[in-house]
Order: sequence, then structure tokens, then C-alpha cells
Amino acid sequence: MIDLHGFGHQLLQGALVTVELALASLVVGLVLGLLGAAAKLSSIKPLQWIANIYTTLIRGIPELLTVLIIYFGATSVLMAIASVFGYDKYIEIGPFAAGVTALGLTFGAYATEVFRGALQSIPKGQNEAAVALGMGPARKFYRIILPQVWRIALPGLGNLFLVLLKDTALVSIVGLEDIMRKANIAVSSTKQAFLFYLVAAFMYLALTVVSMVVVSYLEKRARRGLTRG
Repeated sequence: MIDLHGFGHQLLQGALVTVELALASLVVGLVLGLLGAAAKLSSIKPLQWIANIYTTLIRGIPELLTVLIIYFGATSVLMAIASVFGYDKYIEIGPFAAGVTALGLTFGAYATEVFRGALQSIPKGQNEAAVALGMGPARKFYRIILPQVWRIALPGLGNLFLVLLKDTALVSIVGLEDIMRKANIAVSSTKQAFLFYLVAAFMYLALTVVSMVVVSYLEKRARRGLTRG
């Protein structure tokens, strides 16, 4: 039995925070990815420009810098905006909120391209058929477009989520009590770096394996009803 010097419970708490951060960032990233893909495929030029600037900037900046910029810069921006409305109290952005924002933005930038490719792969005839049946834009999107986009984009999104799950470790640098932060605290207390970093590595590996199983299940479920050639 491995002796974790009483830090086992702390590491499990860190794992829970890691999962919460990853799932919250995933939700934000999926929304941003869909909006970004729709904007890139839009006929409205300003929307295309905004989406292109967003994906270029976010994909061109290391995730660690994105976390630091949002954590230290968002407070100043929010206070400047609040001061316009007469609110002069201090506004603090916590590590979790900064992490969700940074990782969500990063995931969304890459997911934009995944969704864009999925949307472009849907035959135009299906849009025309939906219009001919009298479907409005919202119903056409949810009944015709979204199920196919989900099936096509899911493998790429699954890979992005695995990267996102590991990138959560970056947020520990601003004080989030995740797996990496708990491991660092344990190392500082016990001086057993190899032990606790190895345990942290296995915890991330376990979360990755579970995520791969879930993604595989979702892919099989999304392919139900397809004829096999």
C-alpha cells in the first residue's frame, strides 16, 4: 500500500475540482465553438472577421499565458467597466472562473474549426429539403443540422477534450486547488516529489481513460441507425 502521508483525501478533492473545471470549460467551449463556426460560415463580413480574429489570437497564444492574462487582467477590465456605472468596489476573479474562461476560450477556438468542417460536410440538399417541408431556422437546426454535426464533430471534439483535461493543470499556477496544486502542496510538505507527481500522473491518466470510454460510447450512440457499407 502506498503511503501518501495523509494527502490521499486532498488529492481526491483536487481530482473533483479538476473534473468540475474540465466540464465547465467544455460547456463554454462548445457554445463558443458553435457560435464561431456559424460566424465563419456567415455571409456577414463583420461576423467572419470577429471569428477569424478570435481563433487566430487564441490559438496563437500559449494556454498558460491565456490563463495568466485573464486571471490578472479580467479584474482590471471589469472594474473599469463597473466604474462607468458608478460601482467602485473591488472585483476579484477567482482561479476557477479564470480557468473556465481561459480553457473555454481555448477549447472554443479549436472547436470552431471542428464544427466548421462538420457544418460544411452536410449536403446542401438537406437544408433545401427542410425548407421545402416548412421547417423554420430553429427547427431545421435542431432536427436536421445539429444531430449530423454532432456525429461528424464528435471524434475531433473528444480529442480536444482530452487535451483540455490535461490543460487544467495549468490553472494550478493561479492557486486553483486541483490535482496539480494538491500534489505541489504534498511535495512541499513531504519532499517526496517523485511519489506525488507519479500519483498525480496516474490520476490524470485514469481521468483520461474514463473520458475515452465515455467518448467512445457517445460515438457509437451517435452512429446508431447508419447503414454500414
